[in-house]
Amino acid sequence: MKKHAIRIVGGEYRRTPITVVTAPGLRPTPDRVRETLFNWLAHLWGGHFHDKRVLDLFAGTGALGFEAASRGVAHVQMVETAPAAVDALRALRNRLQATQVRIHAGDALQVLSRLRATPFDLVLLDPPFHADWPDTLWQLLPSVLHTDSLVYIEAEKQPALPKWLVPLRQSRAGRVQFSLHRFDATADTVDNSG
Repeated sequence: MKKHAIRIVGGEYRRTPITVVTAPGLRPTPDRVRETLFNWLAHLWGGHFHDKRVLDLFAGTGALGFEAASRGVAHVQMVETAPAAVDALRALRNRLQATQVRIHAGDALQVLSRLRATPFDLVLLDPPFHADWPDTLWQLLPSVLHTDSLVYIEAEKQPALPKWLVPLRQSRAGRVQFSLHRFDATADTVDNSG
């Protein structure tokens, strides 16, 4: 099967091609969706990306994470399980000399359960369609968020959301629903003591 490419839509790396490898469940975020998301973020953050930390939990092609890096965020942590996709992510990071990008090969939920970093300002969730992820994810996610962290969700249909995710924006492009939420640390979160 012939590889195809998408392009970074904005920022320092604008127009840089991203190779789309063949991997199960890998589905790159459309250009229009990425452009809309980063317009939302620019508005919410007043155009200031330089001090933000981003977690791209189901990185796939890395389109979302590289868009964030292109706009000058301080740190991007990408997590991807498919070996071919991980190789492509590392190759692009190295070609761009994007030293603010870290790539972790592994299962998103396992990595999240071990992640004890400084909390992230933005978590990007674009899991494979039809994957069973929300319940476990909602238990683990609060540990990497701070008050006012943003969570982006891209899915075939919107999953049931916990009370601590406050909807900010949502839209649809073809079969894809996408939305942006703010973490409310004062809402009841899951019991993490177990």
